[in-house]
Amino acid sequence: MENALNLDTVKLAENKKEIVILDQTLLPNQCKYLNISTAGDIWEAIYSLRVRGAPAIGVTGAYAYYVLANQIETEDKDEFVKECTKMMEYINSSRPTAVNLSWALNRMHNVMLTEKDHMNIPELKVRLMKEADDIREEDIQISRNIGTYGFELLEKLGKGVGIMTHCNAGTLATAKYGTALAPMYIALEHGWDPKKDLHVYCDETRPLLQGARLRAYEMQAAGIDTYVQCDNMASYTMKSGKIGIIFVGCDRVAANGDFANKIGTSGVAIIAKHYGVPFYVCAPSSTIDMTLESGDEIHIEQRKSEEVTEMWYEKRMAPEGVGVVNPSFDVTDHSLVTGIITEKGIAYEPFKESFEKMGIKPVEKYVDKK
Repeated sequence: MENALNLDTVKLAENKKEIVILDQTLLPNQCKYLNISTAGDIWEAIYSLRVRGAPAIGVTGAYAYYVLANQIETEDKDEFVKECTKMMEYINSSRPTAVNLSWALNRMHNVMLTEKDHMNIPELKVRLMKEADDIREEDIQISRNIGTYGFELLEKLGKGVGIMTHCNAGTLATAKYGTALAPMYIALEHGWDPKKDLHVYCDETRPLLQGARLRAYEMQAAGIDTYVQCDNMASYTMKSGKIGIIFVGCDRVAANGDFANKIGTSGVAIIAKHYGVPFYVCAPSSTIDMTLESGDEIHIEQRKSEEVTEMWYEKRMAPEGVGVVNPSFDVTDHSLVTGIITEKGIAYEPFKESFEKMGIKPVEKYVDKK
C-alpha cells in the first residue's frame, strides 16, 4: 500500500493540455490516474467525486480554467472573455457547496480580466497556467501550516492520543498533507511513533464511505494505528474515553463559524459537546466565506437516491419506490466548535472577529471591467 503523500491528487499533465487526477472512486482497491481535458469530463469528475475535498476541487477548478481557456481559438478578446465566463460558470455548477471551487475560478477569472488589456491571448494563456500552478503550490503550504497548528494541539494532549475523524480531509483531498489529517502527518515528521503515539478512529462516512475507503487508507498507509467505525458508533467510542480530540475538514465556513462538511459531521459535533471532547475544524482561509453571515445561507447539495439504496450492495437494500433523503453535507452550528484551524492560526469565538484579525476578507466576485 503506497503512502498517500507520494500520490499526486491533481496536477497538470506534462503536455500542458490535460489535468491528471487520481480517481478516488476506485480507492482503496485500485490506484488509477485519469487524464481529462473536456468541460464535460472535468464537470463529471468533480460531480462524481473522482476528485474530491474542497482544496483539491479548488486546484482542479484552477487547472480547468486554464486548460479550457487554452482551447479557445479566437483573437477577439471580448469573445475570449465571453467564452471564459461561460466555461467557469459551467464548471462551478458541479459542486455548489464547496466554496474553494468558486474561489479558484474567480481568482483565475480576475487574473484574466486584470491582464487582458496589456497582454495578447497567447500571453494570457501562459499567465493563466502560472496562476493555476501557484494555487497548487500555495495549497501545499497552507495544508502544512494547518498541520503545524494542529500538531501543537496534539503535543498539549500528549503522545498516545486518540483522534476521531469524519469523512476524508487528508492528502487525497488537497494537493498534499490535507487539512484534518495534516496534524498526524506533521506528528510523524516530528518523530512520533505511528503505532504507539497516534490512534485514529475513522467514521466510515455513509453513504459514499470516504472515511472507510480513503481516510483509513491514508492513515494505514502511513503506518498509523487506525480503526474504522460505523457513523452511529461515534457516541460509544467517545463515551469510552478513547478520544482526546476530533479533527474534521470542511467545504464552506460562514462568518459566524457555522460550517458545512460531509453529512453526519453535525451529529459528531453534538456528541463531542456532550462528552466534552474538543472539536476542531481544519479550514484553509479560502474556505471561509465572509459574505455569509451564518450557515443558514449555505446551499446544500442533494445527491442521487441510488447512493443510499443500491451503492455498495449486491442487491437493492430498500423497497422500490421508497423516498430517500440524501444531502451531501450538513451544517454544524458554531456553538459546537472548539476552534477553527487555518493556515493563519487558530480562530476561536467570536469567530467573525477572529477571522477579521487574521485578515480574512470577503472574496470579490468576478466583474468584467472591460
